[in-house]
Amino acid sequence: MSDASPVISSEQLWGELWISLASLLSSYTAVHGLNGNRQAAVESDEKRILARHGEHWLKLRREGSQVSWHREDGQSGDLKLTEAGRLLGSSGEVEMDMAAEAWARELMQ
Repeated sequence: MSDASPVISSEQLWGELWISLASLLSSYTAVHGLNGNRQAAVESDEKRILARHGEHWLKLRREGSQVSWHREDGQSGDLKLTEAGRLLGSSGEVEMDMAAEAWARELMQ
């Protein structure tokens, strides 16, 4: 009897992490909007996440493990999903939930 785990491809892993990131962003924008009875719109598919609240927006695009982000004020950057479920950028590695919470807080101001 084998105890082998099912093998998951890299693309499946990146896709699952992407779905998790979209879910986290949606959850955190909802939490940050509770006090003011405000809501953000979060739309996503396998390659794109768009979060909007008023004049604020965040666009995320994924190609494999590579993620690019753009904000309404012209800020942008590149990140990489890691197998550990983190986002790696020029300033180091951050947990996905911490990145989603920070983006949500900025969007919901």
